[in-house]
Amino acid sequence: MAWTEITRLKYRRDGLRYASDTTDEEWAVIVAHLPPAHRRGRPRETSLRRVVDAIFYIAQSCCQWRMLPKEFPPFTTVQYYFYRWRDDGSWQSINHALVMCARELAGREASPSAGVIDSQSVKTTEAGGPRGYDAGKKVKGRKRHLLTDTTGLLVAAIVHPGDIQDRDGAPALLATVRRAFPWLRHVFADAAYAGGKLEQALARLGNWTLEILRRSDAATGFELLPRRWVVERTIAWLNRNRRLAKDFEASLESAHAWLMIASVKLLSRRIARA
Repeated sequence: MAWTEITRLKYRRDGLRYASDTTDEEWAVIVAHLPPAHRRGRPRETSLRRVVDAIFYIAQSCCQWRMLPKEFPPFTTVQYYFYRWRDDGSWQSINHALVMCARELAGREASPSAGVIDSQSVKTTEAGGPRGYDAGKKVKGRKRHLLTDTTGLLVAAIVHPGDIQDRDGAPALLATVRRAFPWLRHVFADAAYAGGKLEQALARLGNWTLEILRRSDAATGFELLPRRWVVERTIAWLNRNRRLAKDFEASLESAHAWLMIASVKLLSRRIARA
């Protein structure tokens, strides 16, 4: 992998047991948003920091659950917390809080007013689950539909079969941010989202404006387009986690959870460095 001099220092993280482990500063960012322990039953004995480190380890290394190193809690315990936090929406809530915190540290309003939308088609495995054939990318699998703010922070995401076109999947994605980010009503997109069908669907969701950024017909080779490159960079950031190299999950919910986990890991490091 072609590392730059900047990214090499960020991902090497000397002094930690594993490069995916959290530092004290990063853990302080995350722990404040984790669900509290149950007031009934036995007191919790498992360290949540070790659980989060184990989940980050799987996200970054893409090892199987049963191959989790013995330094971490038993893989069944880590699985329990992964599925529990997946089902109650904890990863999505943590990502929401960290996005607002990161924006405020950058001198911006907590809630973005504009976003950039795009999708990424990835192959699935023998794990099964919903899938479809994306004729445009010639990929049989699923689409990760992402919405970022104008700085590249992941605002929302959904996962759906690959045969759903971008303009058909966009309304479901934008509907998830109506309450979480009430000021976000302007969206930048590429030509795959053009057409009256999407505009009619957005009209039913509220007062949205869609700005299509097209590549010039006279351009040859690579052309850097304003706004559109932001979401492409975010996809590259998330793909540093090898768990996202393919879609290994049997359910769409688990596939969505790993996207949120990768974003939380990225945001916690950014906030800790600020």
